Amino acid sequence: MDATIVPKMQKHYPVLLKEIISVISPQHGGTFIDCTFGQGGYSKKILDFKNTKVIAIDRDKESEKIAYQFKENFEDRFVFKNIKFSQLSNLKLKNENVRGVIFDLGYSYTQIKDPQKGLSFSDSGKLNMQLGLNSYSAEDVINKLDEKELERIFKFFGDEKEAKFIVRNIIKERSKNQIDTKSLVKIIDKSKKRKNFKVHNATKVFQALRIFVNKEISELIYGLINATKVLKKGGILGVVTFHSLEDKIVKYFFKSLSENKSISRYSPVIEQEDTLFNLIQKKPITPSDEEVNENPPSRSAKFRYAIKKKDFYNFDTDIEEQFRNYIEIENYGEKL
Repeated sequence: MDATIVPKMQKHYPVLLKEIISVISPQHGGTFIDCTFGQGGYSKKILDFKNTKVIAIDRDKESEKIAYQFKENFEDRFVFKNIKFSQLSNLKLKNENVRGVIFDLGYSYTQIKDPQKGLSFSDSGKLNMQLGLNSYSAEDVINKLDEKELERIFKFFGDEKEAKFIVRNIIKERSKNQIDTKSLVKIIDKSKKRKNFKVHNATKVFQALRIFVNKEISELIYGLINATKVLKKGGILGVVTFHSLEDKIVKYFFKSLSENKSISRYSPVIEQEDTLFNLIQKKPITPSDEEVNENPPSRSAKFRYAIKKKDFYNFDTDIEEQFRNYIEIENYGEKL
């Protein structure tokens, strides 16, 4: 789940790299957690500074191949774990001086073009979309969930306004044949009344399926909560998002913990502050014109960050309740 890449060059570009490094300041040393290691763009830049250590995680098993090379080059300064970032709390980090935790919620060109993953609507064959450590595929979702459930997935995760028509045609088709990538794209094309020549007709449905299959909403929510817990005082939590729903979650999390009372009632009262985060910059940082020209997919990237004010582990947040509707939709997958 690392940063986006220029298709024509098939080259890896860590999005907003200069801006992120400027914010997290690895020149001062410390441990940094790269929650979306991917092809290692952020980790490599951080490790260029001698007094740093990187703990990298990624749910995609393919990332282990690149991580092995990092381990050879950086030895004790680099650790890789093939886990989901919601599982951050499973890491033993009591003695680590965690100065920064970074998430990049985009996808690499390698992942998008991997036919086994089935992320692209230009592929043929089975619908997959599993990025690692999954319980079911997009094929299971399309062929097994009921009409109402599919409609809500497309509507809430993809903002697909014609979800109802698309789902009706999916139900009709799957009663005769198993639906694969090619047939799903055909169904969407046939169902869409409003044609958009700038964006592929299948974009929103495929986004919705990818989010659902990988439980990206709950992953992000619990990833943010656990990342905040492991950060030390003065540590920075930074997130690069690529679509509005992700950004909405991150924005709410940072805003609520910097403006409302957020320190847990179970924490010591002595010298306790009301809020957990210091939000220096409320507006997101976006790519420069130069970066967008070099790497067009970066145009939708938004980088938000917050600074932890105290070493508190327990804190109060209503983010789960705020986005409960999305989590409930993800739970449809439990029947698959």
